[in-house]
Amino acid sequence: MTKDVIALTPRMPDPLTVLAGLLAGGPDKLVGTTGEDAVVQLCDDRGRPLVSIEAPLLVQVAGEAERLLGATAPPVPFWWTEARATTGVEEAELLAGTFAARIATLAGGSAWPPEAARSLAVVKTDGVSVAPAPAAAQPAVDALTDKVAVIIQDRPVIAMTAWLSDAFRAAADAELGLQIVTSPGATLSPAVRNSLSGWPSRWVVQDEKDGYYDGLSGAVLRWQHGMFAAVESPDATPEDPRTPVAAAYQEVGDTGDRQLAVSFRTVHPADDRLVLGGALESVWQELTGRPPAGWGTAEPANLPWSLRRLTDVAFERAPEPTWFVVVGAPDRPGLATVRVSRTKAGVEEDVTLAFGYGPGEEPPLDALPRVAEVLATRHHLQSMLVQLRKARRDLAVPPRFEGPGVPLAFVLGAEEVREMPGDRARRTPLSEPPVQLGPRSRPALYYPLPGDPSDLSGWQDFERLMRHLKGA
Repeated sequence: MTKDVIALTPRMPDPLTVLAGLLAGGPDKLVGTTGEDAVVQLCDDRGRPLVSIEAPLLVQVAGEAERLLGATAPPVPFWWTEARATTGVEEAELLAGTFAARIATLAGGSAWPPEAARSLAVVKTDGVSVAPAPAAAQPAVDALTDKVAVIIQDRPVIAMTAWLSDAFRAAADAELGLQIVTSPGATLSPAVRNSLSGWPSRWVVQDEKDGYYDGLSGAVLRWQHGMFAAVESPDATPEDPRTPVAAAYQEVGDTGDRQLAVSFRTVHPADDRLVLGGALESVWQELTGRPPAGWGTAEPANLPWSLRRLTDVAFERAPEPTWFVVVGAPDRPGLATVRVSRTKAGVEEDVTLAFGYGPGEEPPLDALPRVAEVLATRHHLQSMLVQLRKARRDLAVPPRFEGPGVPLAFVLGAEEVREMPGDRARRTPLSEPPVQLGPRSRPALYYPLPGDPSDLSGWQDFERLMRHLKGA
């Protein structure tokens, strides 16, 4: 049975509805709060949490329940109320299911997964006790060592929920890695994949044959020395520390799906009149013909797209950095993560964006020079890289091998071109010369990378270009 249960309702659960849900364990169940009172907890007799319940979230973006849960939600706007049971305690899982069932019954709507929320009866939890929570553990953390925090998830898509975002932040503050353990049928949201790049954080996939493996690299894993770590091959040497790769990770099939990936950075002068998100909106408009659908500081993205509201949140949190997720309409899968930070150079926006295309759908590659020029002339572009990948149209990341993308173009912003000595930026080792963007007196440069999708020539060209620009 799942550890997470979610009620999707057209009406906001009012206080009496939430109270009825909290009474799922009977009138004597202890209730506590955490996270500055944003999380309510049903506890055992010693005050240790059995179920943690997030405050209801108003979702105003269509398609998020379908994307993250595979569930049919009420028409937008609807309310998303999430409960997480303590792992390994059957009564806690039953309690979370009954809570969600009561919320869905009284506020309308449904619960996910439906099999977890079929009973409205009081769950008997007398005498049930859970292990003490380690110091600094978050409601989402299932195990904590001196090296990593471990989270066990059983959802179709592991998303950057408020729970998971808090766990990432707490682990970083404690200088720990974060390891997410899932079943082999789970996938990652790109927002989570982009946050798992630093060792010893990793995606741990349970596997019948190999036990556990890394869902992003395929390395076979074992629990050793307080964390999941790669297993060495019997013939490994210090010079060649080979790691066996799980058989399940190597099961590759070409479905014809592709992704167009765009990563770029802009650096704006710090100004009270600055509006953020405009660069991303321009790229989205050029590549899809419409702006993004919604955004949020966690998944599901719950707010309709608004440059002003996004800017207000970033300014309220400054000088601390702010992370956003941005999504598109359901009929054109698109997802971006944006990190806004204040630096000596100004206000930086780091954007990682991908759009999904199925068989017969052609990515708008002819629009790339226009995208680059818009960013370079209107949005203080520093650099941009565009790739085409063989990967799923829905953008979900499977625990299977997905080959590297083919680099299509690299763009260097006008300020970076101006600071480069001599004419190094214009004279490159590539077969095609760069294209000037913007005014001749202060141009940005667009470098086409005509790599062959069947080999690594595109990456070889890109590496040669980077070495040249760095003066190597």
